[in-house]
Amino acid sequence: MDGDLAEAISALKAVFVQRKIATCLERADEALVRRVRQALPLPDRYAAFLREANPVDVETATPSERIRFVRAEDLVREQIGYGAADKATPARDGWRKGWIVVAHSTLLGDPYFLDTTRPDVEGDCPVMTAMNGTDSLRPVLCASSFACFLRILATAMEVAAGFGSATFDDQDDAIFREAVSPKIKVIDTAALRAGHWT
Repeated sequence: MDGDLAEAISALKAVFVQRKIATCLERADEALVRRVRQALPLPDRYAAFLREANPVDVETATPSERIRFVRAEDLVREQIGYGAADKATPARDGWRKGWIVVAHSTLLGDPYFLDTTRPDVEGDCPVMTAMNGTDSLRPVLCASSFACFLRILATAMEVAAGFGSATFDDQDDAIFREAVSPKIKVIDTAALRAGHWT
């Protein structure tokens, strides 16, 4: 596992401890990762993430979003209704081959997915999202790489710690987004410009 990914995983784990939010990240069995890679075109860095920190029970919490990761055991099944289809659930219109759902918004149900059609030299790829329940699929960049996605989530969780655990309202959301924006800019300027986090 490369240093960028290791640092991103460490930051995410640390912020869950800091916020006292129960989570379970554990190493995935190599045989499981191989089976998933036979079914899905996982980039190398994401496969390394699963080997080191399979998100068995991981949900981030900020005033503007809650993101639940898909564990390795469920990745193949999670694609049904998006890129993969079965007899009961057709593939979603506009969904591209090479997009892999790896998380969902538990507030809105929107998918977060890897765009494996745009690999980088480090074996990583961008993370995108798109609104559920719309006629046309309009993907938005969340992070230029999966490692950046983890760092953005860890940073957002850290900023959100200042808001306590009370129910958030629209004013909290606006203040949170204003506070987190400069920190995201340092991590991934392209993701900030895309507008998903602001």
